[in-house]
Amino acid sequence: MYQDFLPYSLAFKKLQKTVLCVFSSFFILFGGLDDIQSQEKPFVVVLDAGHGGHDSGNRGNGYFEKKIALSIALKIGKILEKINDFKIIYTRKSDVFVGLIERANIANKADADLFVSIHCDAFTSPKAFGAGTFVLGLHENERNFKVAQKENSVIFLEKDYEKNYDGFNPNDPESVISLILMQQTYLEQSIDVASTIQKSFVNNLSRKDRTVKQAGFIVLKYTYMPSVLVETGFLTNASEGSYLNSKKGQLNMANAIAKAIINYKKNRAASFEIDAITSTTISKSISKENHSEVYFKIQIAASKKKLDLKPFNFKGLKNLSRSKSGKLYRYYFGKSSTLEKAKKKLKEAKKKGYSKAFIVAFNGEIKISVSEALDRLK
Repeated sequence: MYQDFLPYSLAFKKLQKTVLCVFSSFFILFGGLDDIQSQEKPFVVVLDAGHGGHDSGNRGNGYFEKKIALSIALKIGKILEKINDFKIIYTRKSDVFVGLIERANIANKADADLFVSIHCDAFTSPKAFGAGTFVLGLHENERNFKVAQKENSVIFLEKDYEKNYDGFNPNDPESVISLILMQQTYLEQSIDVASTIQKSFVNNLSRKDRTVKQAGFIVLKYTYMPSVLVETGFLTNASEGSYLNSKKGQLNMANAIAKAIINYKKNRAASFEIDAITSTTISKSISKENHSEVYFKIQIAASKKKLDLKPFNFKGLKNLSRSKSGKLYRYYFGKSSTLEKAKKKLKEAKKKGYSKAFIVAFNGEIKISVSEALDRLK
């Protein structure tokens, strides 16, 4: 039964150095004075109301998932829009159908910091209840696969879905494996977001804790940022369905999710500050005269799996390397002495299909920011 499935264990370290830290220097230290200055862009959140238009979503107890998801998403946005340093983008603001890949494209074009997809769950037993939060990953059991299968089946309503989704089949568990590798670049952050949302449900609304779980949601696969999918509750449960269909229930859910997003942003900012101070301390211990060890690589993937550095595992790319941080292995392509050469390698990686690849810099074995590497090479 639904209550018996295994929760996903939150075994990862909280918020290690993120992709943004590689490209941006948010903190500057002048000489011996620890004067930290921040020039951060607005925190962009994409709110994705599941389903819409001719896709009603699940109809448990006669309710419309598409209407409830939209109402909650708009209410979350209304709360966050009142905060100056937030920018909110919606995949839809009315009852229209939006393809799964287009939802991800909206987030990617916006260079979003966070993608949150809102849904309502359904189950064969009317007793199942509670809110759950998912990140992209391999299903740990049949129930998680069924949840993902239900949401992924939307692609059958899209024209040319086989072409758009590279032959992905929601009904084939093996097909999900192809979704996983690249999105794991953001897995740690996605888990942190999901955990924060789940805690908010429990602490603010006393909801049953269904914990954070992994499953192969295709809408999360194509996003290039931390991404989560929220199942706000079960429409197939008479009491919970009525609650989610009410204005009070929708506002309560929106408040809990909005609070979690605000807390995640605060925690992320604190992590950036600690990272920046640590990075600067390390950098100061290295002589600026020694820049012969400065070089650039292309990060093409991150995964819990340790893969052999063979071209057939990386779409034919050669000159590969690997590092381990916590439980994640990070995979790199090339090693360039200048940024211009690294940019050429980046283009090469993207032509091979690694659209999320990006440039990272090192001084010896220590990762540094690209801007610091350029300063050292002057």
